[in-house]
Amino acid sequence: MFWPMLAIALGFLGVTVLTVLGIKVFVEAQRLGRQVTATTERISQASEDLERAATRLAATGDSLR
Repeated sequence: MFWPMLAIALGFLGVTVLTVLGIKVFVEAQRLGRQVTATTERISQASEDLERAATRLAATGDSLR
């Protein structure tokens, strides 16, 4: 009777460990998603700034001709 009880206990422990690891992976994936979103917004803002600067530079270049 000892071995079946030990097998059940170890199985429960294994499922518990896998659950904890799954939760950790989920939390880290959420954090990574938030970082990707923030980085995408920063890249978009930088692209808009660059476009504005290029437009002004082109206007300045046209006025110098």
